[in-house]
Amino acid sequence: MTLELRDVVIRAQGGAPLFPPTSLVAGPGEIATIIGPSGIGKSTLLDAIGGHLTQGFALEGRILLDGRDLCGLPAEARRVGLMFQDSVLFPHLSVGDNLAFGLARNVRGRAARRRAVDEALEAAGLAGLYDRDPATLSGGQRSRAALMRTLLAEPHALLLDEPFSKLDVALRAEMRAFTFEHIRQRNIPALMVTHDVADAEAAAGPVIDLAPSQVQTSRK
Repeated sequence: MTLELRDVVIRAQGGAPLFPPTSLVAGPGEIATIIGPSGIGKSTLLDAIGGHLTQGFALEGRILLDGRDLCGLPAEARRVGLMFQDSVLFPHLSVGDNLAFGLARNVRGRAARRRAVDEALEAAGLAGLYDRDPATLSGGQRSRAALMRTLLAEPHALLLDEPFSKLDVALRAEMRAFTFEHIRQRNIPALMVTHDVADAEAAAGPVIDLAPSQVQTSRK
């Protein structure tokens, strides 16, 4: 899978572009990074890619995932996963049921679904916590559980919106390594918004600076 932006521009209704035309290519297992000042439209760009662009904004250019144009497709048809800075788990569901909520539709049958969740919990270092109340998890455990729930949906690309910003320094490095490792294992492209230079360095992929004075193209 390859995620490609071609001269993408987003405008508020009747207004000027939020940022200059932007292009990039993120290949399989590659994590591209978007940086730029607050309010320039970094998260709005992720919304546009995921199919969640707020009413009142207009998108120009093309967004391609493995050659398929995503523009015009509803969010559920895009196969694009999202991970935010708040690791939100449903409080009324157990940890295991939270992960099961994200399972791809092709995983059918109670035994197969339970096995898939148990394997994901083990991969996240959460083995044996299927029935645990999410409120009892640590910050790092919640982040790992949220990531595994997203990956169980078998996305073809992953969007990361400041995913580590609320973690302390030590936990941030741990979650960054954990997240990037799983992206690379699944060989899917990812696009990350961050203010932390260390995040971009660890991603080791293309970097896009949305500041108006920067060149807005990153191609392989």
